[in-house]
Amino acid sequence: MTEPAWLTVLTTTDSEEKARALARGAVDARLAACAQIPAPVTSVYRWQGAVETGEEWQVLFKTTAERYDELEAHLLAAHDYATPEIIATPVVRGSDRYLAWVSSGTAPVATP
Repeated sequence: MTEPAWLTVLTTTDSEEKARALARGAVDARLAACAQIPAPVTSVYRWQGAVETGEEWQVLFKTTAERYDELEAHLLAAHDYATPEIIATPVVRGSDRYLAWVSSGTAPVATP
């Protein structure tokens, strides 16, 4: 099985402002062609031995597999969670034009 060329990468954070900053930083750095922030979600999770409930904002990044490692490093550096959720889901199909746009939007800019 071949590795997917495109990914949707998910992370969460505890405020809309932080979600916007993570999204903007990744798109500005061309690590994602776009990032979407859906409405807040309620998360229930185990942390340090206790079950917690909190409101979080998801950020969905559209990127290429080639840029994943750099996107992950960027999110780890920019995130304030000790263990941020960073999950990549392969895009197994998509419109040719959209996937070409994702590839173009994440291509590193050539320096003269």
